Amino acid sequence: MKRLFSSFIVIFTLCATALADEGMWMVPSADKKTAELTNYVVSIDFMGTGSLISSQGLVITNHHVAYSDVFELGAGGEHNYLEEGFWARSLEEEIPIPGRSVQFLRGTVDVTDEVEQLFADGTVKRDNAMMMRRLSGIMEKRYQEKTGYVASLSSAWRGDRYYISLYEEYNDVRLVGAPPAQVGAFGGDVDNWEWPQHKGDFALLRIYTAPDGSAAKYAPENVPLRSDKYLKISLKGYREGSKTTLIGFPGSTDRYASSAKADFMTSVQLPIQTEIRGARMDIIKKWMDRDPEVRRKYSNYFFNLSNAQELYLGELQCYKRFHVADEKRTLEAELDAWLDADPARRERFGDPVGGLRERYERVAGPEKNVQYFRECLIRGTQIEPVASRTDVLANNYGESKVPGVRRSSARNFEQIDLRVERELFRYTLETFYENVDEAMLGPFQREIKARFGQQYDAMCAFLWDGSWLSDPEQIAVYLDPEADMKAFLDAHTGDPLVRFFMDTKIVTYNQAIDAAEGTPDITALTRDYTHALFAMQTDLKRNPYPDANSTMRVNYGRVEALSPRDAVHCDYFSTAAGLLDKHDPDNYDFCIPADMLEALKKAPATMRLNFITNNDSTGGNSGSPILNARGEIIGLLFDGNKESLASEMLFTPDYNRSVNVDIRYVVWILREYAHFDRILAELNL
Repeated sequence: MKRLFSSFIVIFTLCATALADEGMWMVPSADKKTAELTNYVVSIDFMGTGSLISSQGLVITNHHVAYSDVFELGAGGEHNYLEEGFWARSLEEEIPIPGRSVQFLRGTVDVTDEVEQLFADGTVKRDNAMMMRRLSGIMEKRYQEKTGYVASLSSAWRGDRYYISLYEEYNDVRLVGAPPAQVGAFGGDVDNWEWPQHKGDFALLRIYTAPDGSAAKYAPENVPLRSDKYLKISLKGYREGSKTTLIGFPGSTDRYASSAKADFMTSVQLPIQTEIRGARMDIIKKWMDRDPEVRRKYSNYFFNLSNAQELYLGELQCYKRFHVADEKRTLEAELDAWLDADPARRERFGDPVGGLRERYERVAGPEKNVQYFRECLIRGTQIEPVASRTDVLANNYGESKVPGVRRSSARNFEQIDLRVERELFRYTLETFYENVDEAMLGPFQREIKARFGQQYDAMCAFLWDGSWLSDPEQIAVYLDPEADMKAFLDAHTGDPLVRFFMDTKIVTYNQAIDAAEGTPDITALTRDYTHALFAMQTDLKRNPYPDANSTMRVNYGRVEALSPRDAVHCDYFSTAAGLLDKHDPDNYDFCIPADMLEALKKAPATMRLNFITNNDSTGGNSGSPILNARGEIIGLLFDGNKESLASEMLFTPDYNRSVNVDIRYVVWILREYAHFDRILAELNL
């Protein structure tokens, strides 16, 4: 049996000193004390971060990290855990979460030399579309067999270095507690990326093992994980200037992006995405406010949609406000001068700046078509996946595929309202035709356009109302396991909605980009550009750090107030008084549940709820512990501020803030609102 915290870290060649505030540093760059603390931080399937906080496998993360699980566990049951909250009053009441796992990092190994050997002997071709998949298959198998851990290959600086991360994975994870959404997600998408916020954004999970302590899938006889060490909670608080450490699994950044890409993002991709997703949100929210059943069905979908929309809109605004493309051009001028200073450098790296600029200029038009196709036909409704599966079955029928298709489609239909989807389709239909080049339309799409022109109401009625996908009776037959699927498909050959969705594929749009380029492959250009920047930064001793890529990272910062714009200053913490000020019983997002309201009225008005630090973070850091100088948890990161959203490409030190729930507010909720005494005892609080 493995000791849970017999961790090892293989130190590789990196600068040993991590800079404060900016930078998501790999664990070997951290000091010894911080590296030890990483043993108690877990990835939650690389979509969020959690912390081990008791000797019995208790893990704390964000409410919004567990949001989908809470939604699914309460869907269609006697209790709506998302709206009511959930508090397991005993171990027996803790609910297994199907498919959920957590991963402890057990080691990081520099495998660059081994990967380069695979390139050199021809085992793997560099820059091939399947390169990373092929490399991962070889290297992960090699290290999993060597160590017994789950191995994951990642690259840094676009393949300048390669690393294997080794994880101990636990597959029996159970829900222990979560406040209602109106507490955990108070303020909804309105407050998302804003400051101040007043969220109780936390949830409690527990890791279970086989009786002998080994990792195991769910079984009734499994027991809580036992561990000698874990992160401690501090109730001593913080003050402005207090040092903080952030540990987590940030998803991705693009700090080595070119000015050409920044220009493309602000002129093509982000404007299209934010316009269409914003309109979809307006449609869905209108129905959610009108019908509680629609709210129940769409809560999880809308939450994910709004989170992404606020992110993209904030990025667009910040890229412009902070002149990201101009900042990149300044850096690129320095890069060109550095390359020109040594002919060998120019020979090695070529002209990556000019190459990328030419590439993005050539593909702007085709890329616009791609964005509209994705946002309208692929993401515009939740009916499209059913149409796609139906098309696959009709063209490649096989009885073995039918049960899986029915199950997947049933999930789609359970979580939608046909009235909402029809209105979404009507919107995306017009948006698609008004913006995509006619040359990119499929034959049936052209036929429909020629027949209806800009009469989109009539066009929608013909496509939607004439399809079995909008008929509850036909849907029931399609989903009936006793029904003959082949007979059903034969009876609905030529369904107008299926034909419309399937008339063109994304590969057609991508081929148009390839035809327009006339320049080297974007992957090779981006790689050469990143390698040149990394080489320059290293040569100038600027201690470059790699982009985030869902591997564990450490960041150092401090508690700090915010002045987001001229003449505006925000304190570094929010209070219960502010939460009560926002309460609006007529607005779902700002309505405090009655029992929570009663508890709050007895709390000190000055009780701190959320606070901000200047730690460098991004998606995937959600749930990450904010640690004080003693390595104790003082909060959980759950958001960033809107002014920090340029940090995907450019860190803005004066404006970047991470938004955290104060651990003392979490404890107050457990004690005064949930009366979760057994967990407080487990935490020695």
